[in-house]
Amino acid sequence: MSIIFYHLFLLLYKLGIRLIAPWNRKAKLWLEGRQGLFDRIRAEMATAADKSGPVVWMHCSSLGEFEQGRPVLEELRRQAPGCRIVLSFFSPSGYTTRKDYKGADHIFYLPLDSPGNARAFIDLVKPDLVLWVKYDYWYYFLVELKKRNIPLLLISGIFREDQPFFKWYGRLHRYMLECFTHLFVQTEASKQLLQRLRLTTPVTVSGDTRFDRVIEIAAGGEREPLSLIAAFCGQQQVIVAGSTWEEDEEELDHYANTHPDIRFIVAPHEISEARLQEVERLFRHSMRYSVLEKQGAGVLARPPAAGRGAWPQPNVLIIDNIGMLSRLYRYATITYVGGGFGDDGVHNVLEAAVYGKPVVFGPVIEKYIEAVELTESGGGLIIDSALEAEKVFNRLLQNPQECQETGLASSQYVHSKKGATGRIIRYIQENRLLTN
Repeated sequence: MSIIFYHLFLLLYKLGIRLIAPWNRKAKLWLEGRQGLFDRIRAEMATAADKSGPVVWMHCSSLGEFEQGRPVLEELRRQAPGCRIVLSFFSPSGYTTRKDYKGADHIFYLPLDSPGNARAFIDLVKPDLVLWVKYDYWYYFLVELKKRNIPLLLISGIFREDQPFFKWYGRLHRYMLECFTHLFVQTEASKQLLQRLRLTTPVTVSGDTRFDRVIEIAAGGEREPLSLIAAFCGQQQVIVAGSTWEEDEEELDHYANTHPDIRFIVAPHEISEARLQEVERLFRHSMRYSVLEKQGAGVLARPPAAGRGAWPQPNVLIIDNIGMLSRLYRYATITYVGGGFGDDGVHNVLEAAVYGKPVVFGPVIEKYIEAVELTESGGGLIIDSALEAEKVFNRLLQNPQECQETGLASSQYVHSKKGATGRIIRYIQENRLLTN
């Protein structure tokens, strides 16, 4: 890609956002969040101008990348409590969910890439160290950091042969990689791909920091009990389905609708009103978590409606908020992770696997090494139809020993991969990157 085509891409991106904003909530938030952005950054950074600690800037595309980078950020805070942390997001789903995160001193949207925006943002933030999580490469921001010799680390990078870096038209993308001081990648395969490019940037296989994050959550860093969830589950067997799309729900609804004795917790990936209504149409005996919150656990104890064919209390709880999912898997007998029936592939299987539960998902997993490895370890189970889902659920629920052994394989896989955070922190310490 030439710089001319990159500018054309940026122009079309901005125009596209403006065109769809009246009908698309995310696009509207993207635009609104950037109105007056530089004035806000200037005001916030000015109030902290007298603080002398180093400034660490971490950029994340969205919420998933934040959770990936979070262990490094929080360990840096412990190692250097005087540092100031600036967190930026490109996507509204990340910013709106974590705008009140207490672990950062300042949280901003990243301005759309341009030479002027990159210079202005970096002039105001004045970072001493920059952490870029996984991807979201923006040419002018990366080039400006390189010009100023500001240490720039890629965290938990993952590379595949079909990416632009490895294509004949990927010269601009390859140059962006040269802007980094060090590339920390998840796998040996990623390192080998990068070696083909003959980069001058050093590459280290550090592993994936998400393993450290999910282990921290499961170990009790966020162990606040969810009393309403526990009340809904009762003593029943529970299937927790997280990050689901309509394609996933269509594979699960028949089983839920025909097994009133099993509790289902469904956390859709998108929680717009339209999506929630879709989920309610598919799962006929359901209630929303917000309704349970409003009415209290007592609603679960009410007797069922009388009459022939009467169904007991709702057996499906629809989660209509963001932020609970990583703790919901704790209550599962079996977990299901969505996305595996869509083109983009399965979502984060580690959040479920860390609790030592079987993890079921659809067949589109080839882009996600952790899902492939989890399957190979015996902790992950692939289904390709509603009939297959029914067979897998019945087999695990009717055979507690197999269910336990599959869950143990999941937990062992996750714990075998921990340590990426420590490797990155050691590099920062050894190279004295947290000094002004």
